[in-house]
Amino acid sequence: MSEKSNMKFFYAGIAIALLLSVVAPFLASSDPDGLESAAGGVIEESKLSELEEMEPVVGSPLPDYAIEGMGKSGEIIAIVIGTIAVLVISFVVGKVL
Repeated sequence: MSEKSNMKFFYAGIAIALLLSVVAPFLASSDPDGLESAAGGVIEESKLSELEEMEPVVGSPLPDYAIEGMGKSGEIIAIVIGTIAVLVISFVVGKVL
């Protein structure tokens, strides 16, 4: 592959990642899944409620993939920021290695 086609592939990947991050809040399910769903099957409901009410040890900069008070636009902005951060970190690590 030529350098030009590699760059087209690179930019297409970035565009797809950003498109998915914009569309994700509208496609995501509000039902618990993954770790939260598995915890619900293993831990008693009362203990799970206690855990959910506890303050985290380290606060998240964008909790629940959202910016508080902004609704869906806050979710989109938070996910786009996270996507760009992951792309930048991946690019830097790739260059270093």
